[in-house]
Amino acid sequence: QVQLVESGGGLVQAGDSLRLSCAVSGRTFTSLTMAWFRQAPGKQREFAAAITFTSSVGSTRYADSVKGRFTISRDDAKNTVYLQMNGLKPEDTAVYYCAARVGAVSSFYTSYNYWGQGTQVTVSS
Repeated sequence: QVQLVESGGGLVQAGDSLRLSCAVSGRTFTSLTMAWFRQAPGKQREFAAAITFTSSVGSTRYADSVKGRFTISRDDAKNTVYLQMNGLKPEDTAVYYCAARVGAVSSFYTSYNYWGQGTQVTVSS
């Protein structure tokens, strides 16, 4: 069973930065494609960023809403995936979820088999 544990959320002001972390256990981390999704109150869960499994040619994907501001990365030695969020906006306020799947990068949340419990990010104006 794959376990994902997010951390790093918090309350920040517009323009600030945060780095989210997701620690993974229970499966060979390098075989997993990792992603971050987010869900604001009253809205559907939406894709933010994804990074392919390690043995593939390095590939990342971003939602248009975060492109240029967010960066996803992975540290295979630490079994951890990160989401560096810069230039945060109030509309980035959401619960951020880490997700994992075996296979190619996908922006569809139904493609992911494993999920963390989420971490709250709140951006004040």
